[in-house]
Formats: sequence, structure tokens, C-alpha cells
Amino acid sequence: MTSRRALSLSVVADLDVARGTSPRVVPSLQRLPERAVQFGTGAFLRGFVDVFIDQANRRGQFLGRLVAVGSTGSGRDRAFGDQDGLYTLIVAGVRDGMVVNERRIIQSVSRAVSASSHWGKVLEIARDSEVRVVFSNTTEAGIALDERDRDVDALPNSYPAKLARFLLERATTFAYAPSAGVVVLPCELIEDNGTKLEALVREQATRWQLGEMFDAWLSSAVRFCNTLVDRIVPGTPDPAEHARISSELGYDDALLTVAEPYALFAIEGDSALAERLGFVDPDGVIRIVPDIRPYRERKVRLLNGTHTAMAALGLLSGMSTVFEAMNSPALAPLLQQLARQDIAPMLDVPEAAAFAETVLQRFANPEVRHRLTDIASQGTLKWKVRLLPMLRRHAEASNVLPASLVLALAAQLYLSHPAERSRRAAVGVAAFTDDNGELVYTHWLSSGAAGPDVCRTNVSAFVDSVLGDRLLWDTDLRDIERLASCLTESLQRLLTNGAQALLPPATVTL
Repeated sequence: MTSRRALSLSVVADLDVARGTSPRVVPSLQRLPERAVQFGTGAFLRGFVDVFIDQANRRGQFLGRLVAVGSTGSGRDRAFGDQDGLYTLIVAGVRDGMVVNERRIIQSVSRAVSASSHWGKVLEIARDSEVRVVFSNTTEAGIALDERDRDVDALPNSYPAKLARFLLERATTFAYAPSAGVVVLPCELIEDNGTKLEALVREQATRWQLGEMFDAWLSSAVRFCNTLVDRIVPGTPDPAEHARISSELGYDDALLTVAEPYALFAIEGDSALAERLGFVDPDGVIRIVPDIRPYRERKVRLLNGTHTAMAALGLLSGMSTVFEAMNSPALAPLLQQLARQDIAPMLDVPEAAAFAETVLQRFANPEVRHRLTDIASQGTLKWKVRLLPMLRRHAEASNVLPASLVLALAAQLYLSHPAERSRRAAVGVAAFTDDNGELVYTHWLSSGAAGPDVCRTNVSAFVDSVLGDRLLWDTDLRDIERLASCLTESLQRLLTNGAQALLPPATVTL
């Protein structure tokens, strides 16, 4: 990439009002107080929450900025500092039948701090009377406690413990005043995310023996909301595309973020909550609704479930992006069948079929190159959350297991096979984290199905052990009739003939 100056306030001023960006940087917005904190600095929050706050500020609402707290060691906290909290958002795709390619500078983030390096600064934020909202996106795996979090005065490991300590600091600073409370809006894609996060915060408080006063303050002053988030945010483009865009913009942006036009932020609450938040938009992108379950069910099953299946099958087939998978003559029909025939009809929610078509159109957006390796992160856990319920519904309703779901499960399990791991490393496929995939890996090794000479007996032994692993599934999947035999057959074909053997056209009926 050609060396250019990094995005900053001074660079924007020198570039004739930031050539190619709209809306422009507004100096007064840089002086707004810090009224929100977000745990996470990744692409999704940059393309979602941070954008909504930026838009609200420009409308004269909310009138506050966010402090981003990083905890993964990504270095994004330094990038925010180097760029005066600014970054560029590119919205590309189709909106209302029209092709859009919008570029704007987002200035809703005041700064970013590293929890691991500057935990004291995070607690300092908790002592700020202006703060009123807490956002987070720590992935599905982030909503969990860590047994190492025993000392309330030490740097917490888990996000719920970090939040509990943050809230304790706030409660004690303001003498447990109800007016010092905040609204907590988790963006992790798990069912009842607010309810579960609150339960974990309270459990951590009990472990730390924080007492009845803190517990009562949580009940009276802190509102944990269930939410549903929906927007495809691939993040930073690949180096070649990044370089091309930087040339057009006239500056380098380490936080350059790409997102699709579609967005929905459903928050469970009432009119009082809407008034308290102060950033609800007039276009209905942010919706305060009494029950988010229909929104969640529709989105998690159709968009996220299809994404999870696509990532595993696509990576095994040598593909790298969602767009590539949706243009594959072999894989695209299977994904269409999964969404249209095997998921949508099983959902008891409004407009499921129409939403399935919207999802498929969003996946086919040529302007958004969503990497399959990003989607594959924590894929085994995602499979359990997103697709396993659909498999069970089919089994209970008709005792018929759709080919699309069985093949997707076979592909997900095979991603953890030693040979497949070696293949991806050899061809330079980016590594991704899958904690539960490590358990699958041990099943491959212990079953004897990891070597070069694999017989059906080994594969059958693997299937029996992995389906019966309650640590993976929270249940024993061997009770689903015919699943073991169908899965064994699919894995045997995959091991013998490669990934393309999973995708014969004959398995798909449109």
C-alpha cells in the first residue's frame, strides 16, 4: 500500500473537506461529552452502534460520544488514538432498488482504551456522571463467566466480570444513587442476551460478595435489555481493495469499515426506554418493541444459520467470500434450499419466506466481500445455537432430516479434522478461532478417523462419540433418529472424495 498520511482531523482539514466522504466532519461533534461506553472495538460495532450514535448526534439527538474498550490485543485502541477517533464507513449495495456506494467519516468515538493495559482508565469512565449507556459485542462465547475472576480488585478476564466491576465502581462513586444507573445493550447474538448478561453480572457479584446494596442498585438503576442486531459488516477490505479505496480517499484508514445498506437494531422495551436512550431514529432502523423474539428467530435461523452453513461448506470447497459462495453453481442451490425450504417453513414468525428472499439478496451483494473465515469464527458453537434447533424441529415434525442440514453439520465437523486444518494452512487460508472445534478435533484423533487410511468403522466411531458429547451440544444428539447414519455417510464421502462430493446437484430440489 502506498504510504499516505493516516486519517486525522488535520488530514481532513487539508483534503478539501475530505474528498469523497459525506457527511463532513463537524467540529462541534468532536467536543461532545462521553455518554456511552462500548466493550469491543471490532468491525461490527463500528458499522452498527457507532454509526447510529453518529447519525443521532448529527440530528441533534443523544449529543454524546462513545469510549471504546478493547480487550483482544488487536491494537485497534491505538488506531483510534492515531486517527483522533475517526474512521471511514463505506455503505455499499442496493437500497430500495437503487445501487448505493456511500462514504462518510464517523466521529462518534471519542477514544479507545485497552482493558488489559489501562484498566484504571476503564474504571475512570465508570466514574463519569455523563455516561448513560453500555454497549458490547464480545461474540456468543463472551457471555460467560471465568473461574479465574476471584479477586474483585484484579483485572477481570470475562466480559460479565468486567461489567460487574464497572458497575460497582459507578455505584460506589455515586453512593448508589438511582440517577447514576445506565442502560445495558448487549449486541451479542444469543437468545435473551440482556437477561443472561444480567444473571451473570449478579452471579459474579455474589462470588465477589458485593452485598445487598449493590444488588438492589442493579434492580433499581440498571436496565439490561434484550436486543437483536442485524447488519452484515465484513469490516476492513483486503489489502488490494483497501489500497484502492485509500487512493480515492487521499488518506490511510486502519479502521476503514464496510457495511451493507440494510440494518435493524431491535431493543426490547417501552416508550420510557426510548426516551431514556435518546438515539432512536425516525426511519425505524432502531426499534423499541415489546418482544424481540420474532425478530431474533427470523434473523438467527435464516441469516446467521445460513451463514454458518455457508462458511463451513464454502471453506471446504476452496471459497473465500459470501459472494463467491452465492455464485457457486454447486453451493448456491444448496444454500437456497436451506433458507427457502428447510428453515423458513419451520419458523412461526411473520413474513419468514419474504425475509428468506431478502437474506439471499443481501448475500449476493457484490459490493460486500464478507470473508468466510470471519463467519467461521466459533463456528461449532454457532452451529449449536443457530442450526441444531432446526434439525430437531424437522426430526420431531416428520422424522425427515433435510440434506442441507446434514451436509452443513458434516462440513462443520470436518473443519476440525487434522488433514483439513493442514490443508488450509498449506494454501494460506486465514486461521480462525473455534473453541468447541478443539473438542471435535479430539474426537477425530481418538476415533482413529484422523489418519490417511480411514474406514467406515472409524468414521462411525467418530460420529457416535461426537454426537454423544454433551459438552458440545448440551444434549445427546444420538437420540435423533437416522442422524448418525446420515452423518456417517456424508463424512465418508467427504473423506474419500473431497468437499465437492457433498454438493452433487441431485441432492438439491428447488
